[in-house]
Amino acid sequence: MTHTTFATTTRGLRRDAPAMRLYEKAKRLGIWNPSDIDLSRDRAHWLALAGDERDILLRLTAMFQAGEEAVTLDLLPLIMTIAAEGRIEEEMFLTTFLFEEAKHTDFFGRWLSEVAASDAVAVSDVDLSRYHSDNYRAVFYHALPAALGALQTDRSPAAQVRAAVTYNMLVEGMLAETGYHAYFTVLERADLMPGTRRGIALLKQDESRHIAYGIYLLSRLVAEDAALWEVLEEQMNALLPAALGVIGDVFAAYDPVPFGLVEEDFIDYGLAQFQKRVGRLERARGLSLAEIMRATNSVIERDDG
Repeated sequence: MTHTTFATTTRGLRRDAPAMRLYEKAKRLGIWNPSDIDLSRDRAHWLALAGDERDILLRLTAMFQAGEEAVTLDLLPLIMTIAAEGRIEEEMFLTTFLFEEAKHTDFFGRWLSEVAASDAVAVSDVDLSRYHSDNYRAVFYHALPAALGALQTDRSPAAQVRAAVTYNMLVEGMLAETGYHAYFTVLERADLMPGTRRGIALLKQDESRHIAYGIYLLSRLVAEDAALWEVLEEQMNALLPAALGVIGDVFAAYDPVPFGLVEEDFIDYGLAQFQKRVGRLERARGLSLAEIMRATNSVIERDDG
């Protein structure tokens, strides 16, 4: 591979591009260190919880931890695809994307070793994959690496659509957001684990930028080729049952469900988040790229993350 020109010395950086707006936000809001979060009170709160309460929090964390590691491992082909297309503004933002996913992996790893570890047996010595249901494995062990890994040999727009639907629409836009909502709701209601709540608030802020980019990427791809809408719908329809199953599996493991959580509340929340993003994509159909950029920038400016 050789270069014949460079964007920054010919046209300059497009500061009004959605990815650059997100890059500015990432530089301002995304530089936080998991090691700086005080988890000492969280450990004391953990030790005071009932067994089933500990178990559901450990289950959620085991799902977050593996999910964050999965996206950290699987993201590179998307970055390489965007780089190969010479989209420097998008690649600049995606460098923060990977850094933040790695940081999330760091945060949950620290939580497991400092908050949830037994006095006798370290959590790192216990196989937490027992909390990964068949539906979870279908999404994180198979669909996610397959969709993103396909970009190593197929960088077509259709392959990019399948990757972004899997990653940004389902994994982040539905499962991660619903999981964080459940986790934060539990801790906020009971005024538990302030360090964990702080970490999750920062995680959610990072994820909001990731999802905004994914929706922009899908909107751009569909605007460039309307036929890709069928690919987008096919991928969503293929993965949605397993994604909903991941949520349902958490509640099916308990009777009664700890902390008074109600399954329908979180199924409804996950579907609402998913449908909100589908609505944005549907509104983008038929728009010009300039119109999509303006619409995306408007959402970015309204979003606190």
